[in-house]
Amino acid sequence: MGIRLHIWGERACFTRPELKAERVSYDVITPSAARGILEAIHWKPAIRWHIDRIHVLKPIQFGSFRRNEVSAKANARNAATAMKAGTTAGLGLVAEENRQQRAAMILLDVAYVVEAHFTMTDRAGPDDNPAKHISTFNRRAERGQCFHRPCLGTREFPAEFQLLPEEAALPHSDFLLQTQAAGDVDLGWMLHDIDFTNGKISKFFRARIHNGIIDVPPFDSPELAA
Repeated sequence: MGIRLHIWGERACFTRPELKAERVSYDVITPSAARGILEAIHWKPAIRWHIDRIHVLKPIQFGSFRRNEVSAKANARNAATAMKAGTTAGLGLVAEENRQQRAAMILLDVAYVVEAHFTMTDRAGPDDNPAKHISTFNRRAERGQCFHRPCLGTREFPAEFQLLPEEAALPHSDFLLQTQAAGDVDLGWMLHDIDFTNGKISKFFRARIHNGIIDVPPFDSPELAA
């Protein structure tokens, strides 16, 4: 069962894994980031979301962004030990001592329509069925409900969303006007998703925008490269 979700925001950063030190965003939202937004609205172990198509609605614009970040994080093992011991001694992290300034090349004024569907997993119970989950997703998306605030790559850049009914027309696309409708844009290799069942392997696909649309191959497609 498929859905269409309109997603937009003022800023986005879909970080290229090869450029983590100083973050540089992909040109558009990645399928894995789109899946994360859907999962923020509705997800259960019984279903898995698959991104089918991404409509690019706004011209691709980059901007530089500089911010203060903390270079260290609390150690999970130490935290677990402290919980068992009943004391937080030694767990403190002083932000001022670990602060560093980092630059990022981010996207400005983004908007997409994501077409997706889900499949049932082997963790589905007797009460799980496609009609139940699609109804739940549609109801939550129409009301603007989510388990956690969906974001456009990083939590500092929240995503707005709106469910597009089946019969509704797509929102106006400035991207098509800019590229004069017929132009193809080769975005190169882009992260498709992470294979969590096989050692967390990153999978990539050759992303191309044709008439404002990116067709996303299935997760098991031979087009994908690890």
